[in-house]
Amino acid sequence: MLASTSPARRKLLSEAGIEFLTIAPGVDEEALVAELNPQSATELTGLLAKAKAEAVVAEFPNSLVLGCDSALEFAGEILGKPLKPELAIERWKSMRGQSGWLHSGHHLIDTATLKAVTLVTQTKVHFASLSDGQIQRYVATGEPLNVAGAFTIDGIGGAFIERIEGDYHTVVGLSLVGLRSMVTDLGHDYQDLWR
Repeated sequence: MLASTSPARRKLLSEAGIEFLTIAPGVDEEALVAELNPQSATELTGLLAKAKAEAVVAEFPNSLVLGCDSALEFAGEILGKPLKPELAIERWKSMRGQSGWLHSGHHLIDTATLKAVTLVTQTKVHFASLSDGQIQRYVATGEPLNVAGAFTIDGIGGAFIERIEGDYHTVVGLSLVGLRSMVTDLGHDYQDLWR
């Protein structure tokens, strides 16, 4: 069970041959962040991933429930979804030609045993030096508005990522290597998740 509405995460799991269902976790992320006040991108993404998984766990007995969350750490700030074009443009103007760390939090619960494991993975992302016009055209596609850090690596924005240092799937929002490790930690065989 994937407690996420992210199209990128759904596509990633499908392409990895994993059989799963999705459900919107219905977590008020802003309220939770205000209440818990996480001090780092690692803490933030781990807390939100856990909250998303726990929000739906009761509905799925005898299942593995996965919650995920991502954020970009750039210049000492934690950047989530910009939501507004003006903010996405502002972020890209500061990020162009620079690099930041994309953090993806994962929380996996075995609802049969109630055992759980949390893992946060990080990958360094190097951004291309885009002109103001290129930034405006990219933001006008709408793609960067609803994704952590105002970019995707697996869509239109992939052309603007010069290189990464680390796990590609972390940048997409769900580390398959991390998922395999977590499934193993809970006593299951990752390959049993294949269709």
